Amino acid sequence: MAALTLTALLDHAAEQNGENLALIASGGPHLTHRELHGAIKKAAAQLRRAGVKPGDLVSLAFPNTLEFVVVFIAVTRARAIAAPLNAAYTEDEFKFYLEDAGSTLLLVPGAEGNKAAEAAAAELNLPIAGVHWEKESGDVVIVPKRKIELAPELEVSSMSSYTDEALFLHTSGTTSRPKGVPLTQANLASSIQHIKAWYELSPSDRTLIVMPLFHVHGLMAALLSTLAAGGTAVLPAAGRFSASSFWKDIKTNSVTWYTAVPTIHQILLKVHKSHPEAEYPKLRFIRSCSSSLAPAVLEDLQESFNAPVLEAYAMTEASHQMTSNPLPAHGPNKPGTVGKPTGIELAILNDDGEIQKPGVVGEVSIRGPNVTKGYRNNPDANKTAFEFGWFHTGDRGFVDEDGYLTLTGRIKELINRGGEKISPLEVDAVLLSHPAVSEAVAFGAPDAHFGEEVNAGIVLNKGANATEKDIQEFCKKNLAPFKIPKRIFFADELPRTATGKIQRRIVAEHFLKDTSKESTSG
Repeated sequence: MAALTLTALLDHAAEQNGENLALIASGGPHLTHRELHGAIKKAAAQLRRAGVKPGDLVSLAFPNTLEFVVVFIAVTRARAIAAPLNAAYTEDEFKFYLEDAGSTLLLVPGAEGNKAAEAAAAELNLPIAGVHWEKESGDVVIVPKRKIELAPELEVSSMSSYTDEALFLHTSGTTSRPKGVPLTQANLASSIQHIKAWYELSPSDRTLIVMPLFHVHGLMAALLSTLAAGGTAVLPAAGRFSASSFWKDIKTNSVTWYTAVPTIHQILLKVHKSHPEAEYPKLRFIRSCSSSLAPAVLEDLQESFNAPVLEAYAMTEASHQMTSNPLPAHGPNKPGTVGKPTGIELAILNDDGEIQKPGVVGEVSIRGPNVTKGYRNNPDANKTAFEFGWFHTGDRGFVDEDGYLTLTGRIKELINRGGEKISPLEVDAVLLSHPAVSEAVAFGAPDAHFGEEVNAGIVLNKGANATEKDIQEFCKKNLAPFKIPKRIFFADELPRTATGKIQRRIVAEHFLKDTSKESTSG
């Protein structure tokens, strides 16, 4: 089969399902596939007028809005590279990501903007434009804010190449430098086709987007796969997940399925147990991904909401989905596993790159058309991640006789907070920049709500004083809220191995075995 592109998939969906609703903004516009397609083409032309050329990288700092959906796809249609960013980043974080990605333009919401992102872009001398929806014309309008002069109207070719880089995301690694993941039009198209086929998505499907669209989970599994299937994506009025309006949005918009991280599922279960709905709508399925879902929670979800819950396994480097449990008609749902490979080749490898037999634990490795060819700006990471012709996930697990994958742990030291992957070394660097801190080690601690929370062990400089609150307030200036340590343990020294090395696992065990060591003063 010839390599497809994201652009071609969305063009085909618009042609086949033109009058079907593509996008519902709760409390706002409802766009058919034909209308959305037209708005995207016009936005792509505006981007070209603003100086965006094929291969340019355009950063976007938005909540989940109609404007983001239109302009994100428009960037890829203009044969440029879209780089969505968490709108909650600090100015320093924006500056790093903009500079590391090689951004040529920053796009922000037209009305409210994004103060931190714009300040970072201005410091880097980058052009900035605002994006807003114009009710009168029914189009997205791109308005120059800094260093942009609009050229005359230009035609935008839709002849995207499958080799065109279309999406650029950063994923935290075990080094202090986050890894840049470039994904091509073909990578994205391949992943979307796998997701569509696995869950049998069709024009009659509707999904409520509760995951942030700067995250590959929400972008690929919820938004783009739904649009490519000719279905309807529903954007919550708040622009994000809200437990209080979740079921109302589901019912009002006849939603047929949703995908989320375990944290969101647990919130919904908590609300259900305290204030259950009189009746729950019939969903085709519920999908869980981005961190492990406990079998007991999966079973509780199925019983409470009367829908099959399908756990999946995904990574940014694979354009999201790698494995998933199947729909009931296609095989058993095995709680505790993350299902079977979906359109990719998967193997469990030992340290020598040899494929292990069913039941034998090793490193989960994959290859296929949805997998990135390598990290950008990180040659050391490429050496270890792409050995033996496979992409090494850094996760350990085994495959059973039926082909279902069970994950047993992580080789990497990433902290997985509700699906957000956090590099502990990034947190270390901020903690160590505090004038009162001598030594600091961040680590993941078990958490009933998020799966893992960021904790840290700290040694203060001799004679220095600082409270837990002091340290956390300091972190707020340099880290996004979800990266700030929830608990800080103060000590005279940090535990070390026999050779004098500090290992996060040992530090975590040392502090977490005795919570009386927790302190709020040094």
